[in-house]
Amino acid sequence: MKNRLTLYIGLGMILGLLAGYISHDAAATPAAAKDIANYYSIITDVFLRLIKMIIAPLVFATLVSGLAGMRSGREVGRIGVRSAIWFLCASFVSLGLGLLFANLLQPGAGLHMVAGTAEVNTGLNTTGLNLKDVVTHAFPTSVLDAMSRNDILEIVVFSMFFGIGLNALKGNPQVDSLIQAIDGLVPVMLRLTNYVMRVAPLGVFGALASSVTLKGLGVLVTYGKLIGSFYIGLAVLWAVLIGVGYLFLGGKIGQLLRAIREPAMLAFSTASSEAAFPRLTEKLEQFGIDKKIVGFTLPLGYAFNLDGSMMYQSFAAIFIAQAFGIDMPLSQQVIMLLVLMLSSKGMASVPRGSVVVVAAVAPLFGLPLEGVVLVLAIDQLLDMGRTMTNIIGNSIATAVIANAETATPLQHIGLEPDVSLSYRSSHAGR
Repeated sequence: MKNRLTLYIGLGMILGLLAGYISHDAAATPAAAKDIANYYSIITDVFLRLIKMIIAPLVFATLVSGLAGMRSGREVGRIGVRSAIWFLCASFVSLGLGLLFANLLQPGAGLHMVAGTAEVNTGLNTTGLNLKDVVTHAFPTSVLDAMSRNDILEIVVFSMFFGIGLNALKGNPQVDSLIQAIDGLVPVMLRLTNYVMRVAPLGVFGALASSVTLKGLGVLVTYGKLIGSFYIGLAVLWAVLIGVGYLFLGGKIGQLLRAIREPAMLAFSTASSEAAFPRLTEKLEQFGIDKKIVGFTLPLGYAFNLDGSMMYQSFAAIFIAQAFGIDMPLSQQVIMLLVLMLSSKGMASVPRGSVVVVAAVAPLFGLPLEGVVLVLAIDQLLDMGRTMTNIIGNSIATAVIANAETATPLQHIGLEPDVSLSYRSSHAGR
């Protein structure tokens, strides 16, 4: 029973590929293919709108409830420091592996692309990519505006301030009533998530059918070396993340991966981290991780711990250099790694943020924007892999941090208790 949705999502992927292949062949012109793809995308758009409908209240409720439920401000700071250390280390590893495999596998070598002199319009907005705007963007001028735009970073910042404020005033009857109300909102949002997830197989079908209708399965052959090289790099990154997770969690890492396979598959098939967030929250709590750890660490990870996106950025930049025959010495690559590291933080809410970062950083190192257009042609296929990797990385980070916070390391992990029961028991006698 519990694997039924996973099965349906898998069927949705297969049927989407098949429908897209048939539609692509049946379309007489590119314009006709685009029209057909637009019809398929209606299904996906409805599903993603349902996800966006619940994402802001879910992030707010889980993060605020988690912060308010912590014993002290010292606990908040301790978990925050541990999260930051993990996120920074994971980012460096991801970027470094991207550079390593791009240089080792040479996916762009032999393309012999020539940069033009005309200005290239990539369709990406990179004007806001500077330190001042990235930092100030994290702090919302209006929480209602942030929620209306589903800006995860701004919602996280407001929720942290709000949750810390509630934690500091615990004991006041009116504040305790507000905390209980927000605590009560969490299981409601999780139940609503279950309802929305029933539409997931249809959303997956529409997303893949639309993409394949437009570009056909031939895109897999044309860019096969780039796609294959990138996914080899991702596989090694998964192995590294899982290996580090094993050092902290032992054999429970296998149970964790089985627990998150449904949201991971959903992220892969839709190329949307937002689509997977509600289900991932539920699965991690069912796995046995304290809801306050999930509510605090997971939203932070969505904003700052994007392992797959990090690897993509360094990989794409080196691919562009190889495609256009531009020599980048190792010293310059290391400098670029540091620039990508700083530039990518806070860009999670930007549409196609990983590509935006590459497009903004490329001119700094003499890389032509035509290369960004080259990568954009198959970005959907690359986005699927990097989004799934982000889910895996954040799940392992949350479990490891929860393990560090638990006196007896995760005794109950893998038991998959009922969410509503574990939720009520964790708040008894507050």
